Amino acid sequence: MSPFSVLISTYNGDNPSQLKQSLDSILNQSIIPNEIVVIEDGLLSQSLEQVLVTFELKVKNLVPNCVFQVVKNDKNRGLGFALNDGIKYCSYELVARMDSDDIAKPDRFEKQLKVMEKCPEVQLVGSWVDEFSSDVNQISTIRTVPEKSGDIYEYAKKRNPINHPTVMFRKQAVLDAGGYDTTSFSEDYFLWIRMLMNGCKFYNIQESLLFFRYSPETFKRRGGWKYACDEAKVQYKIYKMGFINSYELARNVGIRFTTRILPNKMREMLYMRALRKNV
Repeated sequence: MSPFSVLISTYNGDNPSQLKQSLDSILNQSIIPNEIVVIEDGLLSQSLEQVLVTFELKVKNLVPNCVFQVVKNDKNRGLGFALNDGIKYCSYELVARMDSDDIAKPDRFEKQLKVMEKCPEVQLVGSWVDEFSSDVNQISTIRTVPEKSGDIYEYAKKRNPINHPTVMFRKQAVLDAGGYDTTSFSEDYFLWIRMLMNGCKFYNIQESLLFFRYSPETFKRRGGWKYACDEAKVQYKIYKMGFINSYELARNVGIRFTTRILPNKMREMLYMRALRKNV
């Protein structure tokens, strides 16, 4: 099948055992990538560095045809900057994303490659995710997303239509859209919108291909006045681009602003009960 790269970013706040699980899941695939690019977003702890050193030896011993490349940065600049840097180091047109605390299911890459090869007009393919807290065998919810490009386009006017850690995309389509946004927290959502406005076709496989780890901190990071104000600014930028109309702008800002300033526990309940599919 077509050669492809896997792009992952890690920083000093990551959990070493979770990073190991994430990396190991890349090698446990039915189709192994031709290249794995890891971006160090700032200086890492010794334990995180040891995970990368150990994994590099594992790649050399088990899959010598897979290139493992670590790109070091002394300063932590954020995910958007790290991924934009990482794309430049990816050798292949097809790039699969992974997060440093998630676990890919064994057939994830194979199923996504089949879509990309069968449908050359598709520039990005994602999937659903199984969400868990501490035990990957105890799935709490499933985040579903629409399947076809037209439905994805309309869904994007309300919410993020793509589960970012699941994506495989064509590198040139991302570069043509200007890459990840580095000015706000929603670096992926804003990129998808620009790609859709460029005429890119998306597809979401209608099953979970990744285990997504969450915790109370996940929802805490998505709350507060600063987050609410930043999100309102993002929605206004999307409006000025012509992706949403004035009614959609008012609706989105009203709903999102209210959600962001809710107490953390209430926001978690809203996400898990109203915006997810319970198992």
